[in-house]
Amino acid sequence: MDPFSTEGELLNIHNAFHSGQYQNVIDFDTTALSAENQLPARVLKLRAQIALGQLVDALDVEEETPDLAAVKALAKQCAGDTDAALQLAQDLAENYPENNTVQALAGTVLQAQGYSEEALALLSKHQGNLEAVALIVQIHLQQNRTDLALKEVQAAKRWAQDSLLVNLAESWVGLRVGGEKYQSAFYVYEELASAPSTSAALSIVGQAVAELHLGRLPEAEAALTAALQQYPEDAQVIANTIVLNVLAGKPSADLENRLSEIQSSHPLLIDVKEKSDLFDTAAAKYSPKVAS
Repeated sequence: MDPFSTEGELLNIHNAFHSGQYQNVIDFDTTALSAENQLPARVLKLRAQIALGQLVDALDVEEETPDLAAVKALAKQCAGDTDAALQLAQDLAENYPENNTVQALAGTVLQAQGYSEEALALLSKHQGNLEAVALIVQIHLQQNRTDLALKEVQAAKRWAQDSLLVNLAESWVGLRVGGEKYQSAFYVYEELASAPSTSAALSIVGQAVAELHLGRLPEAEAALTAALQQYPEDAQVIANTIVLNVLAGKPSADLENRLSEIQSSHPLLIDVKEKSDLFDTAAAKYSPKVAS
């Protein structure tokens, strides 16, 4: 068996996963992979199932290795068993901080539950783990530290210039920086859409978000409407359509209900609920004055 060919096959699975081709990842024939590549391939297949909301296999997996335990932590998080997910993620971060899968998946769980500093401490231990780089960029953007996110991308480009994840991370930063970077980000997703192995949902959402920032609402609406018809259960398509509807002054209650059914822990729903609660708290401080 040629070790280089099996390495290439694993890279194909990896790229398919990060391009959003989850069903392709699940269907990929891994029987020809070398013994050392079987576990990484299995992890990617389980993660693809999680991404599609198919949690059963990942929740039932035996925690034989740190990689599989990290998969289970992510599955628990997505299933709403957040206490167990956090405990497992913290244990893995403490005991296997240099494991690439632990960095990416335990880091995701930690960030999802608001433990940003713990997540960054874990991710900072990476040695060339592009998933860790991408997650660090996402965390810094959520912290409104665009400067740190940009610094991370620039550092990664020095050793992984042509990586899909680095290109995507650069587009995320570009959407935050604004100006001419909006158009640059649009081109990244446009090029991604032209690749035959890329998920249409991933590229359409990216292009639509760039269109929104460029003030091209009709184009964004057309793209997301088509995506919603083709991918009615895709959480990111639904979430971004909700944002578009808000900007366009259109109702989105039905879409919010659908998103809640598909992914009740989606960040958009959590953010909306937090802001609604804050509004109710503030409103409760004031009593209406009724003219006599």
